[in-house]
Amino acid sequence: MRSVARDIRTARFWKSQITQALASFGFLAASAGLAGLFWPDFFKSNAWLVFAAVMLSLGYGGVRAWPRPIQAKYRVPETLIKVVRGDLFLQHDAHLVIGFSDTFDTASPYIATASVQGQFLNRVYGNDISKLDADIERELLGVETIETIPGKDGKSRRYPLGTTVILRENWRRYFLIAYTAMDSQSSASSTPDAVWRSLNELWNAVRSTSNGSKVCMPIIGGGQSKLSPVLPALDSVRFIAMSFMLASRARPVCSELAIVVPSEQFDTLDHLEIQAFLDSLRLSR
Repeated sequence: MRSVARDIRTARFWKSQITQALASFGFLAASAGLAGLFWPDFFKSNAWLVFAAVMLSLGYGGVRAWPRPIQAKYRVPETLIKVVRGDLFLQHDAHLVIGFSDTFDTASPYIATASVQGQFLNRVYGNDISKLDADIERELLGVETIETIPGKDGKSRRYPLGTTVILRENWRRYFLIAYTAMDSQSSASSTPDAVWRSLNELWNAVRSTSNGSKVCMPIIGGGQSKLSPVLPALDSVRFIAMSFMLASRARPVCSELAIVVPSEQFDTLDHLEIQAFLDSLRLSR
């Protein structure tokens, strides 16, 4: 309810509500004018119909503009994008995307325990760092490193940005995507261009191994990536959705992409703005 209350206070809601209400009133007025040609005295004795038309138009506008789940279904390509409130690790019907650095560090203090990656270690691997490291190393066999960072604690071998480690759990896949670069001080950073290129590699991995099933991922660009000033949450959603759609138009990626946002962050987003953006991604004819 807090999200709905916030949405109906936005300028976009009222603009949509008024536009829909005026369109409805215009239709009713035109219909009344046509009826008046045949029954010219009818409205003289039923002036209350004007008030009813105004109220009906306002109600119609409110219904049309009322906030709904943030999602858009596309026919070309045939896919669905959602932005949902929730816990990424409670999305049991989907593959998950987890952001990593290009060294694939897994341990604290190089990785924040509250981050998505830290939660992945805790909630999927039960804080078994050795097992997670072994699984990652196995998948990285044959992937060439680009350099070894001198003097860095923790892992020091860097892999190309966009390297995607695919971990398997029965039918489920975890896509560990490297989109930040580590330095010798174990500080991660990235750029919008690097994230864009990394997402392209992610979609290739999803396309080839997800069997078309639903994929869930968090907003990217916050936390230790240091992208929040140039890629805030709202723009991150746009960034992910645009990247996914362009990749899907080239070749279908999966049946559904859900961007999962924690409750406290979800309530700060402009939901109607996101919905308008998702709608704009439909191919024009």
